[in-house]
Amino acid sequence: MGRDISSVGVVGLGTMGAGIVEVLARNGIDVVAVEVSEAAVEHGRLTLTGSTGRAVARGKLSQADCDALLGRVTFAVGLEALGDVDLVIEAVPEHLDLKQGIFAALDRICKPEAILATNTSSLSVTEISVATHRPNRVVGMHFFNPAPVMRLIEVVRTVVTEDEVVRDIEALCARLGKRDVTISDRAGFIANALLFGYLNHAVSMYEGRYASREDVDAAMKLGCGLPMGPLALMDLIGLDTAYEILDTMYRRGGRDRRHAPVPMLKQMVTAGLLGRKTGKGFYTYAQAGSPVVVPDGETPATVDAETRDRARPVAKVGIVGSGTMAAGIVEVFAKAGYEVTSVARGSEKSAALAATITKSLNKAVMRGKLSEEDRDAALGRISWSASVDELADVDLAVEAVVEELSVKQALFASLDEICKPGVVLATTTSSLPVIDCAMATTRGDNVVGLHFFNPAPVMGLVEVVRTIRTSPETLATARAVCERLGKRAVVCADRSGFVVNALLFPYLNDAVRMLEASYSTADDIDDAMKLGCGYPMGPFELLDVVGLDVSLAIQRELYLEFREPGFSPSPLLEHLVTAGYLGRKVGRGFRDYSRA
Repeated sequence: MGRDISSVGVVGLGTMGAGIVEVLARNGIDVVAVEVSEAAVEHGRLTLTGSTGRAVARGKLSQADCDALLGRVTFAVGLEALGDVDLVIEAVPEHLDLKQGIFAALDRICKPEAILATNTSSLSVTEISVATHRPNRVVGMHFFNPAPVMRLIEVVRTVVTEDEVVRDIEALCARLGKRDVTISDRAGFIANALLFGYLNHAVSMYEGRYASREDVDAAMKLGCGLPMGPLALMDLIGLDTAYEILDTMYRRGGRDRRHAPVPMLKQMVTAGLLGRKTGKGFYTYAQAGSPVVVPDGETPATVDAETRDRARPVAKVGIVGSGTMAAGIVEVFAKAGYEVTSVARGSEKSAALAATITKSLNKAVMRGKLSEEDRDAALGRISWSASVDELADVDLAVEAVVEELSVKQALFASLDEICKPGVVLATTTSSLPVIDCAMATTRGDNVVGLHFFNPAPVMGLVEVVRTIRTSPETLATARAVCERLGKRAVVCADRSGFVVNALLFPYLNDAVRMLEASYSTADDIDDAMKLGCGYPMGPFELLDVVGLDVSLAIQRELYLEFREPGFSPSPLLEHLVTAGYLGRKVGRGFRDYSRA
């Protein structure tokens, strides 16, 4: 049990500092809120009253509780007001010299038993602590923005932080209703170490014009269920802040080039394009500080008239495959009004496929998402076959067979002989080169990737993958088809991982490396990403769902494509796959599900 902390000083009343003040005061703690000037104090006061006022208006805080909260806060100019507090939390900008100067002054002013905490998200807590004569009483308390909402606090101990201090801070976190994750002092801690490599990679995709900003963001929101796309998140964080965090992590974290800020990021910071706070970053906003995105010169049309004019008419669709993904794609096309020929290996496979699709459509009816008439109409549009010869008159052929290149190439060669001229041939591969499928045909200009996400009837994203041979008409047809299916088409070039997997799996691999290094536990890492970043699943939960064998295969493909040292699969991941621990599907992965 930690000792009772009854009074806390907060230094710095920006967005984060004011949020920390609110969290403390909400939970019955007296707070001394300190800034460098009366103007800065008044700005902090307005931030606090604005936040609590919105909580009252939304019914999340009573007026009486709001008044009591504000009554617990004393505002002051200068650090001298902090002489009697039990704990000081510093929340000033991420500059080491500034923080060290504040801690040196606090060391002189605060009582000997007071704990000094820094809210730094990237700087060395150890380097900050040595500015004092009490480094054993210095700790990191990394809150996440917005502090009143986000439930995570990373508690960062240095090699000299006393156990008693850590216990006191952990007890305080519990009192505040926060989930604490206690870790050692390492660049980026947990959340930022995993998050910012991913964000930097997304910026490099946009910088290289691999995909548009809208497509990159839509891919990660719709394909992974993330609350924000990476570029929109960078605008929210602030590009200057993101640059400082990446630069610090690069210098402190072994100079991993994935953390070296992308040149475009530095250029935007130099130009004053800092994101929402300046009204312009990767996106343009209604005004400085506004969350409302407004159109600008880069805003694309969805599917414009020119694209529709180029698109070939598609009425009949052939889908080859008998697995889960094939079943979902057949259902999606049939519900959208297409005549579908489903080709599986033999009548038993076709019967199983029909049963799966019927069951899925019946569930949609039971949930009120589909009428009985529409279900019957969708089923009536599907014909079943065991021969690809039945695809001679389709307008679009979609391959959804096993992820083995030789199998796909043989199928594309057969489709090339069977299908009529002008038919679009699409592969649903998630990791193999689309161009290798295209070159198995004599009509490479008609081949495109259509990477659906599982479950296809639910997931709103399709990655439309163009090769260097794909014609504008083929691409336009693919986009028009996605629009009719009600899917968001994200257009990208034929490169390993496309958008989603190229951004997702290096992050997952980094999480495995963090566990492998015994920096933290799987539970703490999962909680850090869910509670600190709003992810729907932690990395180890997701790896166990995807399958460790599938994840390893994708990570190997990424490493072979990019030859980036940081993309090499974690030895721990390889060992688990070798041992047969493949995730939920076998009852054991990073966690044991056999007793669940």
